[in-house]
Amino acid sequence: MPESSPSEIAQTDYRLLVQNVVDYAIFMLDPQGRIVSWNAGAERIKGYRAEEIIGRHFSVFYPPEDVAAGKPAHGLVVAAADGRLEDEGWRVRADGTRFWANVVITALYDDTGELRGFGKVTRDMTERRIAERALRESEERFRLIVQNVVDYAIFMLDPQGRIVSWNAGAQRIKGYRAEEIIGRHFSAFYPPEDVAAGKPARELVVAAADGRLEDEGWRVRADGTRFWANVVITALYDDTGELRGFGKVTRDMTERRTAERALDERSRLLTHLVHAQEMERRRIAWDVHDDTIQSMVAVGMRLQLLADQLEGEHAVGARRLNETVSAAIHRLRDLTFRLRPPGLDRDGLVEGLTTYLDQVVTGAGLTYTLRHELDREPPAETAITIFRICQEALTNVRKHAQAKAVTVSLASSGHGVLTRVADDGVGVSDPAGLLAVPDHFGLIEMRERAEMAGGWWSIRGRPDDGTMVEFWVPALASGGEDGRV
Repeated sequence: MPESSPSEIAQTDYRLLVQNVVDYAIFMLDPQGRIVSWNAGAERIKGYRAEEIIGRHFSVFYPPEDVAAGKPAHGLVVAAADGRLEDEGWRVRADGTRFWANVVITALYDDTGELRGFGKVTRDMTERRIAERALRESEERFRLIVQNVVDYAIFMLDPQGRIVSWNAGAQRIKGYRAEEIIGRHFSAFYPPEDVAAGKPARELVVAAADGRLEDEGWRVRADGTRFWANVVITALYDDTGELRGFGKVTRDMTERRTAERALDERSRLLTHLVHAQEMERRRIAWDVHDDTIQSMVAVGMRLQLLADQLEGEHAVGARRLNETVSAAIHRLRDLTFRLRPPGLDRDGLVEGLTTYLDQVVTGAGLTYTLRHELDREPPAETAITIFRICQEALTNVRKHAQAKAVTVSLASSGHGVLTRVADDGVGVSDPAGLLAVPDHFGLIEMRERAEMAGGWWSIRGRPDDGTMVEFWVPALASGGEDGRV
């Protein structure tokens, strides 16, 4: 048996390769378009066995509308004229189902230039097309979302900072129409002083280096008015690591900033007012205690001496007058206690609360328990804040709770003092709702005192199960130094 030549061996190997490829339909057509060969990939993709399809015209793979339009014949004409034709479109399997195909038809000429037929390679691209279509639809949905968002200015910059896209929010916030701003440098939105300082360029450098930059500051609208903006700039890199530009999201924060500044100003005024009020209370309390009460005590002592020296009605009159002076002294001492408990300045918070509970709460027919787990005595300003809130809470208990007992607890917590005032009275079903009732100004005052000190306040309770006021304030010394409890 003669040996095969290298050329024959190569042809055999190539035929075996083509026949066994399963990811591509590879087959031959004669010059008229009839099928003359068929590989495993063609059978898998198109669904025909070789004996079923060889000899038939390749137009059998095209949808009826393409056959009616003469697309198969036109494809052979173009391939014969240009040497090849590449196309994508719907094709039909043996069972009638359609698939999206990438098709390459190559004209095959012999050495004399005669057309011997066509080679046809088909790949099933249905899954890729579905994925690409889903991606396009997703991108389109995202584009529509971005384009129609009105609360945020969302737009793109090229690597040099020129604007390349513009959404409805950008037009609303910044005042430019797309045709007015696209192509211009985004520094148009910055105040002149920021542009002169190089802020826009510096922000792009930082965003490119760190991936993103967030900033708040003044920006300028098309009409020249300024607004306070929160800005996020995100660097956009492609798969090769090349910077393709920046995404920029801007939100108009002017109203929020105005509200915050108004709140800060109100807080400063309230803090100043409360501080001035406490200083005036202390001054009056000291003046009354050190001057008025002492003078009245001296008068009482003289009246007592005088009564001892007199007889009859004169002695009775002097004693009654002395009793009146003693009652006035008692009322003044109660006034000074309410203005500024002397024990608070002299002995600290626990002693001041104890004295107040002894004189006021017990005097109202209530029993009390005072628990304290303090690492150390809080600074004076913290102590007076805690005392005043407790004082208001206990006043509410006396007036409204119909309680028999009250418990006050103090504990060191998180560099501050956690305080609870709980009673066993009638309670309320919606204590938080009382904050909206004008008659409950005391609740609002308690909350504001706690919040002005940098803490928080809450109230909770249930009908017939009492009420608890709970608050926390940081233990800060005067001047803002940390006086940790």
